Amino acid sequence: MTLIQIVHKAPSNNTTGRLPHSLILLLASGAGLAVASLYYSQPALGLMAAAFHINDRLIGLIPTVTQLGYAAGVFFLSPLGDRIDRRRIILVKSAALVLALALTACASSYGFLLVANVFVGLSATLAQDFVPAAAALAPAHRRGSIVGTVMTGLLLGILLSRVVSGAVAEWLGWRTVYGLAALTVVGILFAAWRLLPHFPVHSQLGYPALLASMRHLWAHHIVVRRSTLAQAALSVAFSAFWSSLALMLQHTYHLGSSIAGAFGMAGAAGSLAAPLAGRLADHKGPRAVAASGITIATLSFASMLALPVIPSAAQIVLLAVAAIGFDFGVQATLVAHQTIVYGADHTARSRLNALLFAGIFLGMAAGSSLSGVVLSRWGWTGISILAVIFSLFALAISTWSPRCHRSRQASASLPTLLQPRRS
Repeated sequence: MTLIQIVHKAPSNNTTGRLPHSLILLLASGAGLAVASLYYSQPALGLMAAAFHINDRLIGLIPTVTQLGYAAGVFFLSPLGDRIDRRRIILVKSAALVLALALTACASSYGFLLVANVFVGLSATLAQDFVPAAAALAPAHRRGSIVGTVMTGLLLGILLSRVVSGAVAEWLGWRTVYGLAALTVVGILFAAWRLLPHFPVHSQLGYPALLASMRHLWAHHIVVRRSTLAQAALSVAFSAFWSSLALMLQHTYHLGSSIAGAFGMAGAAGSLAAPLAGRLADHKGPRAVAASGITIATLSFASMLALPVIPSAAQIVLLAVAAIGFDFGVQATLVAHQTIVYGADHTARSRLNALLFAGIFLGMAAGSSLSGVVLSRWGWTGISILAVIFSLFALAISTWSPRCHRSRQASASLPTLLQPRRS
């Protein structure tokens, strides 16, 4: 029996504690290459602005609409993973992402570029099908570490996409970036067709009822609300940094897109947090890991407030060190929150994942949108203060612990997002 046959016959509810390495590699690389599509534009924004003769504020809408498309796709498409075989969804979304990236590479106007990037965001939610697939295939006692491994691939995709995009855009043009990206997703499509097992369907709800059930999941699980709101707040800070970095480096230090992309290498060092956080979440508890991760991120953002009082050469070093620190913290926090959310209801992981990541990318879009205004009015100090404020907000939400114990009936009557309920 071949490896491919073994994978296809393996049950989705794994009880052996082992997954084929080829399958884990597919899940991690698929998540990384899919989500990377959201970030290829960031180091190349200056080049795109020059190509279409538009200002910084208008070109800043490119990452914003991409992330809004992603948030909409997560909320409206990802829940289908509980109703339709996830293997089929992954294959269809892979083909759609190839098309969206190709259209972006061929964009002939700013308006066309905006529309194409909305579709990139929608189809890049492919990444969020790989992550719950890993949670479904993993045995319970290894779920944190396996999800952490897949998240390492996803997070490396986020961070290294900037490195690749910056270098390729500077030497070969930003259109080449999207053409090459489409080819990498073709590879994922082929590998998924060959290796992915079929997944059981946990819900027979119609699509409207499936979406409506997410309101019940949100209302019923306080851990989902807390994790989503905390991660969304942290995402505002994370996105504000990365969305404004290339413009700041160009205007302040006269550095090109390849240098802005190279900062992704510093951030990539933080991806080591994902497997470590997964193991710690399995053994020490995810809430403690989340609080520690947010604290690290907050201190890293706060360190950038020292930039105006140190020499220029030291400023670049401090930015790189801060990027390592807050990426480590953000990624550790995300893995911890995913472990919490996926454990809330194993029959609704796609819908729970949709709630978590819709919140995250609404935060990302808010950070991208705010960064242009803040950078133009208050400079990099304003970006640093913005990041610290939202990080502290995330820490307050994540560590908040309700002490009052009300009945479910009484709790249901209170219109608050953080109203405590038993999960």
